Amino acid sequence: MTEQPLKQMIDAAERNPEDIARAITGLPTKVLQYKPAPGKWCIQEIVAHLADSELVFAYRLRQALADKQPTFAPIDQDDWARGLGYMEASVPELLAQYSLLRRSNVRLLRRAQAADFEKSGFHPDQKKQITVAELAGYMARHGPNHLQQIERLKQQAA
Repeated sequence: MTEQPLKQMIDAAERNPEDIARAITGLPTKVLQYKPAPGKWCIQEIVAHLADSELVFAYRLRQALADKQPTFAPIDQDDWARGLGYMEASVPELLAQYSLLRRSNVRLLRRAQAADFEKSGFHPDQKKQITVAELAGYMARHGPNHLQQIERLKQQAA
């Protein structure tokens, strides 16, 4: 991947927390906790997922950049939502965590050299190597995917 597309992905990733914050700031609890169906996530759970996912991105990026032949630990996002108390969390704190971790990850990506983006780790669920460039792409797309979900939930909860 060339330098310009990488820069665009990193720039997009950097904007994600601000976009999410704009979408949820000031929403009442009943909207934040509205579930469209049993087993489906509400906005609060999505924000908690974004914060935890950023923690996972942080670790995987560091593994790929610094370790020799790392293997990424797979996670089950639904188990994390159930087991980590997503419904008891503070939405402003979750948003702050997401934003802070994303800033740290973006800073790391901006410091990386071109060859660093080809470094990788093995993802057992996907049964393949995932490069730092691919992780950056996942990060850039993750927020917008959930932003669309948040916008749909806001409309449904109204």
